[in-house]
Amino acid sequence: MKNALVTGANRGIGFEASRQLAKAGYKVWLGARSEEKGKQAEAILKEEGFDVQYVFCDVAQPDRMEELRDRILEEDGKLDVLINNAGIFPDKKESILDVDSVTFEDVQLVNYFGPYFLMRTFIPVMINNNYGRVVNLAAEMGVSSAMDAPMAGAYKASKYGLNALTRLFAGSTRRKNVKVNSVSPGWVKTDIGGDKAKREPEEAMEGILWLAQLEEDGPNGKFFRDKEELDF
Repeated sequence: MKNALVTGANRGIGFEASRQLAKAGYKVWLGARSEEKGKQAEAILKEEGFDVQYVFCDVAQPDRMEELRDRILEEDGKLDVLINNAGIFPDKKESILDVDSVTFEDVQLVNYFGPYFLMRTFIPVMINNNYGRVVNLAAEMGVSSAMDAPMAGAYKASKYGLNALTRLFAGSTRRKNVKVNSVSPGWVKTDIGGDKAKREPEEAMEGILWLAQLEEDGPNGKFFRDKEELDF
């Protein structure tokens, strides 16, 4: 059985991705920083008959990454799929000039450095196992053509950087059966997307699930919405 780690799995896109991966036959590690919320999500999905397990995962604590790796490897001996979903978006309407430095640093820590440390921790495990699929939740606001508008600068910078990391880590896995790609879920009704968003979390799953289950000849180092490749 293949397994997967989903970060920010207690709600929104992360929760639905966990459900859909479990439905597809994966054992899913539900990564969440809140034990209470993580175990609530675990209970809901177990009640639905899925093989899921809560694990503490705060992407803003890089010193806990080895502990997370060891916990998963102790039980499963491998990690097949990593979904870097956890993220924050506190500066939606602020100009880059108005975002205070603490907020800017917090956004980079969660949205950029979190995936960096997780990939740094788990991709060597995948390479040793000669199998791995990494899916980074990026955004169409984080592409070069969106950088001229100064609004949401901290968030845009973090997602632009995440796409760069996707390409860099993909380069490190060439000639290995490990794929690293990023995906835009679109504008989804979540805590980040808000109630006016056009898509339900279920509608964002096509691209995520596809990238999580790529064949060996699938794309690497690319950015997609659903299954359509985007420029970044």
